[in-house]
Amino acid sequence: MWQYILKRILLFIPTLFVITLISFGISRLAPGDPVAAKVGQGSEGGMSGRSTLNEKTVELIRKQWHLDKPVWQQYTIWTSGLLGFDEHGTFTGRPDFGNSFLDNRPVFDKMLERVPVTLTMSLLAIIIAYAVAIPMGVYSATHQGTLADRLSTFLLFALYSLPVFWIGTLAVTFLANPEYFSWFPSGGLRSPAFNGNWSIWKRFMDYATHLALPMMVYVYADFAFISRQMRSSMLEVVRMDFVRTARAKGLAERAVIWRHAFRNALIPLITIISALVPNLIGGSVIIESIFSIPGMGELSYKALVARDYPMIMAVFTVSAVLTLVGMLLGDMLYSLADPRVSYSKKQS
Repeated sequence: MWQYILKRILLFIPTLFVITLISFGISRLAPGDPVAAKVGQGSEGGMSGRSTLNEKTVELIRKQWHLDKPVWQQYTIWTSGLLGFDEHGTFTGRPDFGNSFLDNRPVFDKMLERVPVTLTMSLLAIIIAYAVAIPMGVYSATHQGTLADRLSTFLLFALYSLPVFWIGTLAVTFLANPEYFSWFPSGGLRSPAFNGNWSIWKRFMDYATHLALPMMVYVYADFAFISRQMRSSMLEVVRMDFVRTARAKGLAERAVIWRHAFRNALIPLITIISALVPNLIGGSVIIESIFSIPGMGELSYKALVARDYPMIMAVFTVSAVLTLVGMLLGDMLYSLADPRVSYSKKQS
């Protein structure tokens, strides 16, 4: 197992190189100029009436952002910073994603401010989705064809077919609007009157009230997908010989399902979990934008709109690393869930 893990980690290096190379090239090929947007230059190349910056200033900004150099040199400079080298080639030992084009702040610092919010929401979404969907999937598989199975299947797929942006907009309009039902705040993470001197319980309830509606919109679509995966996997497992043998030995049905069948039905869910790892940091652009939540999703969206290349590349790189880590984590969990899965060489 350890040899397999080491080989996979070593493969991360060329994989990340290719991913960053492609991502960097695509970001630079996108239409538009971040300097033009910064100085207020119009689509025809002329300055807007409110801008007093001359062409000399534009050239200075391009030079500061290294946009006056060929793309391959820009990539070399960015990669050197990522590996811990400064502009003069001196090794600093500290990876640097560069400074944001929007406010000239370090990209890493801006990401650190947003990651806790997105990480909290993503972890809560995974816990809630799996805590609800797994029991529903197991119940549907063990009660196949019943009214409860058909009804839950219909309701879950009806929810799954509704787009998130539409549900989020309706939720804000009807559940966070004084004209209809003002049950939840319309956005943000805390009240305008939030005070750090509040008790822990009062601060917790303020955060919980603001996160309740976004979290409901965040996870509703996952219920159908995860529960259907659990149901189909369980239906396949409960027909296997070892399950019939366990029942023939006189084990209780609950023990047969949860102790024997459930573990062997986890493989598809492990695959889904490994694919969700990048979302722990990437977050949901739609949810965070609709509910004005200052997370990584909103930050990524603003970076794309403003052509903030350092921020875009930082998000790409972190997402790529988390994707590779998620795949490796999934492979390790496979062997834990199913002892038949082994990555070590068999001794002859």
